[in-house]
Amino acid sequence: MRRIFTLCLALFAGITMLSAQQIIADGGLNSAKAPRNTVASLEAAAKAGHSVKCDVNLLTDGTIVVVEGPWLGEKGDPDRMNIQRSDYAMLSSKLLANGEAVPTLDSYLDKVAELGDIHLTIEIKEHATPSAESELVKGVVAKVKERKLQDRVDYQSTRQHICNELKRMAASSATIYYMANNLTPEYVEGLGFSGISYTIETFKRIPRWINEAHKLGLKVAVRGVANAEDGAWAKKSGADYIITTAPATIKK
Repeated sequence: MRRIFTLCLALFAGITMLSAQQIIADGGLNSAKAPRNTVASLEAAAKAGHSVKCDVNLLTDGTIVVVEGPWLGEKGDPDRMNIQRSDYAMLSSKLLANGEAVPTLDSYLDKVAELGDIHLTIEIKEHATPSAESELVKGVVAKVKERKLQDRVDYQSTRQHICNELKRMAASSATIYYMANNLTPEYVEGLGFSGISYTIETFKRIPRWINEAHKLGLKVAVRGVANAEDGAWAKKSGADYIITTAPATIKK
């Protein structure tokens, strides 16, 4: 009888863990009509009930834009541009596949605020200098605060300097994920960050890091999950969040 009760508890805990996992749509819910990192893909993800991860870059005129970068356009494209070496007048002249211009962070956050309850993870991209990264962090944090979205926005970056600046400038309650796949959970916890957001390949290679992170009180996000097989692995891994470009596939 006790054994049956124990098995039931374990089953219940497993179901609870899976249901508690949050699927984050990487760049929004992407389609031909709603390309990655657009307001349209943000709205589509919100309608489907997903959280969203977006990417931000700093332009030469100080404008912060929502785009993966650092390049816009395919290799060999004569109009291909380095976003971080462009101003918004240059960037907005190159429309995306659905006819939208690359959105500013201002317009993107305005839509997040309007949507009401969607949770956003902002990935702050690496830049050429620490000063540019610090300027970008300062601008992002200010814009989030201006709209009173602190409780609905997390941050992540591959650059340790950016995470340090987020820790310094953002609210003390801000959740900050380190992304570069190269530090142990113990080291990340020692830096004072909130969690790790590592690729599924990294966690498959070193699966113990998920449990180690949780024991240290860190949150865990598995990113780069692109198909049902990886989705099944991520769901069983015990990670808190699954970041994916295919949320509908992973949710099944």
